[in-house]
Amino acid sequence: MAQYKKILISVPDNLLEELDIMVSNEKTNRSMIVREAMSLYIREKHKVELRDKMKRGYEEMAEINLRLAEGCLGADNDQQSIYEEKLGEMEETW
Repeated sequence: MAQYKKILISVPDNLLEELDIMVSNEKTNRSMIVREAMSLYIREKHKVELRDKMKRGYEEMAEINLRLAEGCLGADNDQQSIYEEKLGEMEETW
């Protein structure tokens, strides 16, 4: 079972009023709602961090992939020229 620690937080009056309305409507207590809110906030924060890391990774890979593609472009063009020459030779023999 999870161990709980007590904390003291300060919130604006209007936020506390909204929290108390939720507590009443949901038949729960402040601690439960605050725990759920904290848990949701932390999960969302992790998602944003992961998205940022993935975005940076994709951007880095895009640069690498572009350099690789540009580096191979000459070889591709050479192969295309050889292919076209061979194709032309075959047409001449027909």
